[in-house]
Amino acid sequence: MQLQEFADRSHLDSATIETWIKAEWLLADRPGHHFSEQDLARARLIQDLQDDFGVNDEGIALVLYLLDQLYGLRCLLRDIQTMRNTDVTPPH
Repeated sequence: MQLQEFADRSHLDSATIETWIKAEWLLADRPGHHFSEQDLARARLIQDLQDDFGVNDEGIALVLYLLDQLYGLRCLLRDIQTMRNTDVTPPH
């Protein structure tokens, strides 16, 4: 989705979106800022952390880092399960 649609759906202004991109809280594709549904979910999570829980910027960066690590581990586990199910041995 383009910047305007993302701004409308996330209820964020463009300055906030740019700030979050610079902080690498949102990973919009450059150029032209193409946003995904994952970016929208992250924006909503950031808003919840700020507004509902009062988490500061450093805390948000830590939460997002840990979530990204968890997601990476889930993907790795899924790949391992797929290899086991297909009897594929990983290269040494």
